[in-house]
Amino acid sequence: MSSTTNTTTISTVGPPSRRNTELAMLAFAVIIPVFAYANAGLALSDELPSGLLNYGLGLGLMAAVGHIVVRRFAPYADPLLLPLATLLNGLGLVLIWRLDQSKRLAQTAHNQGHEYIASAPKQLMFSAIGIALFVAVLMLLKDHRRLQRYTYISMVGALILLLLPLVPGLGMNVFGARIWISVAGFSIQPGEFAKIVIAVFFAGYLMVKRDALALASRRFMGLYLPRGRDLGPILVVWAMSILILVFETDLGTSLLFFGMFVVMLYVATERTSWIVFGLLMSAVGAAVVGSVEPHVKLRVNTWLHPFAVYDNPRPSWANTEQIAQAMMAFGSGGTVGTGLGQGNSDLIGFAANSDFILATVGEELGLGGTMAILLLYALIVERGVRTALAARDPFGKLLACGMSAAFAIQVFVVAGGVMGLIPLTGMTMPFMANGGSSVIANWALVAVLIRISDTARRPAPAPAPSPDAEMTQVVRP
Repeated sequence: MSSTTNTTTISTVGPPSRRNTELAMLAFAVIIPVFAYANAGLALSDELPSGLLNYGLGLGLMAAVGHIVVRRFAPYADPLLLPLATLLNGLGLVLIWRLDQSKRLAQTAHNQGHEYIASAPKQLMFSAIGIALFVAVLMLLKDHRRLQRYTYISMVGALILLLLPLVPGLGMNVFGARIWISVAGFSIQPGEFAKIVIAVFFAGYLMVKRDALALASRRFMGLYLPRGRDLGPILVVWAMSILILVFETDLGTSLLFFGMFVVMLYVATERTSWIVFGLLMSAVGAAVVGSVEPHVKLRVNTWLHPFAVYDNPRPSWANTEQIAQAMMAFGSGGTVGTGLGQGNSDLIGFAANSDFILATVGEELGLGGTMAILLLYALIVERGVRTALAARDPFGKLLACGMSAAFAIQVFVVAGGVMGLIPLTGMTMPFMANGGSSVIANWALVAVLIRISDTARRPAPAPAPSPDAEMTQVVRP
């Protein structure tokens, strides 16, 4: 046997930083939306949009700022996350601007007696605020493990954020859901920020309790049943999800909240029984609330019978045709779509640029464009999961996994609702839909993932010299 067979070499050389790769992909992430903007403008008015240069410069400036900060404060971060988020944000701005040009929406606003206000400029401002928060997170959060110190403070913070819409004078009831608050003339959806804070709490809590949850259980019919006292956390989270659903009629946040916890619980304990319990409890909760709470019951009926609004006589509960119009928009798009600016998804009305913006993608970019957009979201989730696998500390693994799960669940419930797979939830498509809270919170989420990926991809520290090695001497005869 060779004398080198058992030799172990510890290398401190890590992977390349890939910052230049990120810069090249960011260039494409800016150029593609600029071409899409020009395309939509030519289709709508046979001329280039007057704001094309400003839009390109603004999006390019935001991408440049993000890249410089990542290069300076997170040099080993994943090179795909920032370009993917920039591309989705840029395409979302183009789609919102395209819907702003709708004469039908302007006429509807005029008929209802209020001024028609374009959404794209405000969304661009919120995108800039999101980039500013992205920069602040990367500059201030030098090590994601510091968040573990604030486990229970995060729980309190998340509860406060979730309960704010119920405060009289602060909360707003919009289209049956009480999930917004009004501050200084701006409406904010606290649940978007709560999903990040609650992920920090779940990661910190499961770090401490995962051994008890994984090992202290009894086997029954092939499943490992947790002890009664260990069921406490999942029961509390389940109850909170139901309360959110009942008092705020916020189906999306309750699904996001509970689904993220069950996924993190499964990752921490590797027990399939938690998934089974989670699915059973969510099914029971959805069935009870869906048959009792009027707003949720209406959404379920509309989901089951989307074309009932066109029946004669029309059922009393059938008062919206948004789902039916979204389905017709997807059908009209076919495989390659009608082309940017050449569809009629503005018929969906006020929700066209928020909940239903994916219907615009389906009609104007077709099945191919819809799959491409969903692939971009899937890539963000995949990079988040890859970051979780590469993280060297358990807290980082759980936090990256929880945030990736929250992002994936939000995309699923929005896309599923617009396509008619599940009832509508009232959430917005991350980065693409009109909504300041959503775009700002998701930029913060990406910043935390980038911080964790930077720590995971950094070269391993050099091993400390062993005192025993210094004392060992080889004596040759």
